[in-house]
Amino acid sequence: MEPYVLAVDQGTSSTKSLLLDASGEVVARASVPLSQTYPGPGLVEQDALAILASVREAVTDCLKDIDPHSVAGIALSTQRESVVLWDAATGTPVAPLVSWQDQRGSEQAARLHQAGMGEEIRRRTGLPLDPMFSALKMAALLDRHDPPRTRSSTGALRLGTVDAFLLHALTGNPVTEIGNASRTQLLNLATGDWDDDLLEAFGIPRAALSEIVASTGPFGGVRALAPLTDGTPVLAVMGDSHAALFSHAGWRTGVVKATYGTGSSVMTVADSPAPADRVCTTIAWSTGRPTFAHEANIRSAGRTLTWLAELLGTSPDELIALAAGADAGDVTLVPAFGGIGAPWWDSQAVPVLAGFDLGTGRAQMARAALESVAYQVGDVLAALPGLRQVVADGGLSRSDALMQLQADVADVSVARTTHHDLSAAGAAQLAGLGLGLWTTTELETRADTDLQVFTPTWHEETRRPAVERWHRRLTAARDLGTRGKQGTT
Repeated sequence: MEPYVLAVDQGTSSTKSLLLDASGEVVARASVPLSQTYPGPGLVEQDALAILASVREAVTDCLKDIDPHSVAGIALSTQRESVVLWDAATGTPVAPLVSWQDQRGSEQAARLHQAGMGEEIRRRTGLPLDPMFSALKMAALLDRHDPPRTRSSTGALRLGTVDAFLLHALTGNPVTEIGNASRTQLLNLATGDWDDDLLEAFGIPRAALSEIVASTGPFGGVRALAPLTDGTPVLAVMGDSHAALFSHAGWRTGVVKATYGTGSSVMTVADSPAPADRVCTTIAWSTGRPTFAHEANIRSAGRTLTWLAELLGTSPDELIALAAGADAGDVTLVPAFGGIGAPWWDSQAVPVLAGFDLGTGRAQMARAALESVAYQVGDVLAALPGLRQVVADGGLSRSDALMQLQADVADVSVARTTHHDLSAAGAAQLAGLGLGLWTTTELETRADTDLQVFTPTWHEETRRPAVERWHRRLTAARDLGTRGKQGTT
């Protein structure tokens, strides 16, 4: 019987399941949509039980015509930084999942900055002190549900990223994958373990956290995940952006992966855990020895289009089509919803829409929203060292207009893969390596085929003033945020 690898990609807006055969081809797939709630300013949550149910549904739908005994193992890719607090005995969440987009840790971040801890935290973790990362969300959850840390300090309450929650629910094992753990701001990159000084600084008991393991485990086998046989092993776990980089054969120096999703992740492998200027250093994956990466995180990419579509009473796809043939003119949108991410890392920045007048219509607004994605990614690409090739993936990368914009704004060729669902595929590829289904050389060949390349068309006299206008309005968004924080107008 031909062995299959089942990949589950648990993302912000959906959970997808892909079944790959021994040649790496997708033979079945399923997708289950998910929603978010916004209970207050800067707060973004999801139903953790709905996420678990979506995993079960996606697996069932994907395998409906497949003999489950032919599945050799499971690979899991997950949204990162989001946090779940659950009862260790029952596995039941005691609060909604706090999304990676959530900003409830802003005040504690400011206090830690004022205490002079920002640089030391960055040195140890590779991450700037920012509410996007998990530690501040974890502290906020415990402050509300276990203020004295009584239950969490004994392990009765567990805290973890989505991979840890799903692994506990599906296998019973209290483990978390090292790449996801590196996004919590509690892992020391030099040791690959939880850092006791950081745990104390953020107020997180070690007993509440899961054991850190490599991207290839050991994770154990699943139980009660129909129609799979109990004991079917989990062979690989990766953060979704890390898995997408892996699918691009991104272990090769100079390959920069840009994922255009709800937010955007721009990532390339690094030689060491040493912090880089204006971007994060993280662990991409580990098969016994960690592979480090530089990464820049952009909070609002596709989310900008969905926000505008909701505002205008249309769909993101219609806006993208409208933007393709439009000229934004002088209209600029800076989507600093909850601040601006890399390479600026300014949590106080506020959204700005500038350059519009009474003649501005939907097409100009749509184009400005699409341009905001390209300008943000362009800023990041300019900050990454050793760029040789930019490879694009994610839902928004399907827009030819955005890919051409990206090439023009960044003045670099952008290669778009014709394959989709790279996060799921990347996790499955790592699992398949362990099974001996393919080699790294075969994966490199596969990554370099079926690429559509977009080359720059703007002359410098067009590109320079456009980028300068973006930076002027980005500066305005940051200045307005600072003045608003100080209570002035």
